[in-house]
Amino acid sequence: MLINVKDLTKIYQMGDVQVHALRGVTFTITQGEFIAIMGPSGSGKSTMMDILGCLATPTSGDYFLEGEEVGKLSDNRLADIRNKKIGFVFQSFNLLPRTSALNNVELPLIYSGLGRKERKRRAFESLEAVGLADRVDHKSTELSGGQIQRVAIARALVNKPSMIFADEPTGNLDTRSGAEIMAIFNRLNDEGNTIIMVTHEAEVAEHAKRVLHIRDGLIERDVRQNGYEETAAD
Repeated sequence: MLINVKDLTKIYQMGDVQVHALRGVTFTITQGEFIAIMGPSGSGKSTMMDILGCLATPTSGDYFLEGEEVGKLSDNRLADIRNKKIGFVFQSFNLLPRTSALNNVELPLIYSGLGRKERKRRAFESLEAVGLADRVDHKSTELSGGQIQRVAIARALVNKPSMIFADEPTGNLDTRSGAEIMAIFNRLNDEGNTIIMVTHEAEVAEHAKRVLHIRDGLIERDVRQNGYEETAAD
């Protein structure tokens, strides 16, 4: 089992008010799944993504990642997991604007202790995998929105993570560029990568094999795209 979540809650203290972002969520994810997390603004989907990506800690409940209880791990171990096991793709790209595509993709490898030559080789391979072998020396300002997002995907892949987290990966793209990005995610999933994606767009979620619908901090529906549906009211 890749991910096992049990009775997960997250409460934010906003002054005198408690905001219940997650209200007791339970589910599992196996290696190789392609999951979309959907829900309206304030539903808890981004909080869920942050916790699964080891960027935030739950208020209560258990989160096991590849058998490790995440809540008991040290900060150093969590940083190691984020660097080696998880690749992040954000709506805002988060690339260095005056840095080449190759150097942007190479950045996560700097913390892995690899030599410069090996870092460059792996960064080039990652860019080649998303169809940007001819753009390695281009800066973000010289690339289209779709190309910039492909660089972000290449950066997420460069450490060969077991999971790719994508937060609204097509949100800043036009329809054509968005379709190209989803085609890359589909191919990566076909190659065995686990993909967990937050989106509010139904047509984007259709690419996933399973959709978790979240509302008011609870999983309202757990839908498998082959027609099997499991409600998560229990």
